[in-house]
Amino acid sequence: MPETPPYGAYAAIMATFAGGLAGAGLLARALDRDPYQHTTLDLATLALATFKAARTIARDPVASFIREPLVDDEPRNGMQQALGELVTCTRCTGTWVAAGLGATQIVTPRFGRLLTWTLGAAGVNDFLQAGFAALAHKGNELEHRAEG
Repeated sequence: MPETPPYGAYAAIMATFAGGLAGAGLLARALDRDPYQHTTLDLATLALATFKAARTIARDPVASFIREPLVDDEPRNGMQQALGELVTCTRCTGTWVAAGLGATQIVTPRFGRLLTWTLGAAGVNDFLQAGFAALAHKGNELEHRAEG
């Protein structure tokens, strides 16, 4: 018999997300921060930064200390299961990362921009490394074919 999904935990996580965004918005208003100053370049950088941070949290060994307590083989309660699902899903984690980075850029613009641009550059690096590896592999394949 399949277990019932932890709907209460899902609802609590979604409420925390919405509450966090609302809180960041209120803080930005209290600090008189203007989110309209962001450009299309800022959005592109945020997208790359979100990609990099979400992949790091959900997949990279360096962030395993975040995931492991939530996804071990022992029986888990509803909240632990829901959080485990959240931190192992790049799309789910990406939503939280994007919200956090976006809020950070508005509430603490200098730090937020530094963090976002650093992660964005790391995201571009991932694509460049993967592209280089693919080109090198294809080059080696063509070279072997020409020799054979």
